[in-house]
Amino acid sequence: MTKNNPLIQIKDLAVSVEGKEILKGVNLEVQEGQVVVLMGPNGSGKSTLSFALMGHPKYVITEGSIHYRGENIAKLTPTERSKKGIFLSFQYPSEIAGVTIANFLRTALNARRKEKLNPLEFRKILKEKMASLHFDEQFANRYLNEGFSGGEKKKAEMLQLAVLQPTLAILDETDSGTDVDALKIIGNTLNTLNKKTNMGILLITHYNRILQYVDVDKVYIMENGQIKRSGDIKLAHEIEKEGYVAK
Repeated sequence: MTKNNPLIQIKDLAVSVEGKEILKGVNLEVQEGQVVVLMGPNGSGKSTLSFALMGHPKYVITEGSIHYRGENIAKLTPTERSKKGIFLSFQYPSEIAGVTIANFLRTALNARRKEKLNPLEFRKILKEKMASLHFDEQFANRYLNEGFSGGEKKKAEMLQLAVLQPTLAILDETDSGTDVDALKIIGNTLNTLNKKTNMGILLITHYNRILQYVDVDKVYIMENGQIKRSGDIKLAHEIEKEGYVAK
């Protein structure tokens, strides 16, 4: 597994929302095959960074750069970034009534492929991925996130990851609203995809409870729109004991 090729490089990134500066010169890097954790208190700018990386038009880059595989992607649309292999999971996934998980995933996967999969080919892939996540096959016929528990929504996102297999996965508080069983499934899915596909993962979280199930390479701590500290998994353990007050 390669962990020395920069996948995404964020340099001196400043981002404003409705004229208010939220990110104030962020420097962060995720390499191919690397699991990077971004931690920080509420309001520190973590979610703002995820939306800016995905190209949400409300989040305006005022300074700095975002290079993905060496390409400056600051002017690309969210759709263009997605087709290049960037995936964002939301802290609060939306419900989409009338659209089944299966249809949603087939449409999303075919949008990334030159040769489209027919329904039978896709169903075979979906069945394999659902089995690996211990999902009941009937789950694929439910409308996306409609009536789902917090854990089911997050597991559905893991299914999206398993099917789409992006090059870079940005996961915004994937552990929010999940129980221990869901956390284990999420952790196992991330570890498996990371090792099998060399996927780079930026995992955004408040707490380190999910980190006991994930093989972490690097930890960044964000406070007040800036990266204040970085280190290995030991830094996350220190935060758990001491809080986010910088030394």
